[in-house]
Amino acid sequence: MDKLLDNHQFATHAIAASASVSLGTALAYPLDTIKTIIQVYFSFFFLIQSILLFVSIALDSLGIDFAIEVQVGSGPSKKLSPSQVVNRVFRFSGYSGLYSGLGWLTLGRISGVGARFGVYEILTAFYKDGRHDSYVQVSEAFLAGMVGGAAETVMASPFELIKVRKQVTAASRAPNAATAVAETAAVSPMITKLLRRYTLDVKSLTQTVSLLSMLNHKHPNMTAALQEYPWMMTGTGNPPSAMDVKRPLDVASLEGWRALWRNLRSGLVRDCLYGGVFFSTWQFLHEAMIGWKAVGMNPLPSSEEEVGPLSPVAVSLAAGLSGAVAAAASHSFDTARTRAQCVILPKYTAKERKFLRWNKPGKRFERWTGIHPTDRNLLFRGIGIRMARSSVASTVIVGSYYLAVDLLVPK
Repeated sequence: MDKLLDNHQFATHAIAASASVSLGTALAYPLDTIKTIIQVYFSFFFLIQSILLFVSIALDSLGIDFAIEVQVGSGPSKKLSPSQVVNRVFRFSGYSGLYSGLGWLTLGRISGVGARFGVYEILTAFYKDGRHDSYVQVSEAFLAGMVGGAAETVMASPFELIKVRKQVTAASRAPNAATAVAETAAVSPMITKLLRRYTLDVKSLTQTVSLLSMLNHKHPNMTAALQEYPWMMTGTGNPPSAMDVKRPLDVASLEGWRALWRNLRSGLVRDCLYGGVFFSTWQFLHEAMIGWKAVGMNPLPSSEEEVGPLSPVAVSLAAGLSGAVAAAASHSFDTARTRAQCVILPKYTAKERKFLRWNKPGKRFERWTGIHPTDRNLLFRGIGIRMARSSVASTVIVGSYYLAVDLLVPK
């Protein structure tokens, strides 16, 4: 290991790879933000609107005035267009909103893509060991890519969760600061321990108490009593939104450290499928380009080494096409994982489900892959945006890596 670290060529390749991954991630990140908002818009915004509408109807039936403007129209039959997403982000967060969470994804991509390519190179080295022409079959590239994708999921999952929640926050309406100060109160130590810097919405709590006051109770101060229960930390009985739990420490304190790997199964299926399809398609295109180049040679080469290196531009374009195909093949699992990462599951709710032996809904395949049954009609939302993002990122990463190595490594 010491000899490897002292090897300047290894350090040069590592720096070039990190820089190329950072560049590719930054250039394609606005597309990733648009894709994420399109995928989670129904689950995040329409769910909040439906809850508010239900509460309004329930309170009106009890004679309690609860006026709220609810705009329904983002269900499964209607989705946001990319232009609507961009306008929404610009309205709430400005131009910088398209790059909200970029730093977290860059850290995750450097480690994740490094693990994917590193595992792939190690496995293909075993495949090529003992072969005269160092040939790798397409099926072998697929299997090695699947293992590399699994390693990428484990490495990048915590960074991806924080990134998704910051992207959702960039497209969400922030509460008015003046109203927030006027309608918040001290939070109990129990709630502060679960979620730091969280302020209780007194208006929501008052409306909940008004609803419960219709029942017979003997407690002298119901409002103070409800504030001691973590279930009422938002004042409505619902868990906090993704906008309130977007920091790693907040996720760990409210949901536990295991939440950083939320819905890991769908991530494993997504990245295994992505890695397998990406490397097998890239290997297939590599063989096609080698064969095309060898046709014009006289005499015909007997191995790939005699053909010589391919053009970096051709290799980069092949990587971009492979990335688009792999993104299309794995997009449904990406949607399921992205939507699951926006769901807040506090520790006390997870314990309740464990004690009650709660079973996950859906068919066996959906339970095994982490797909929620209500997302069946939404799994292919944003597939075109994700294909474009993956194609751009793959092309830039491979092309900039070849360029950096050519400039930095002495010939």
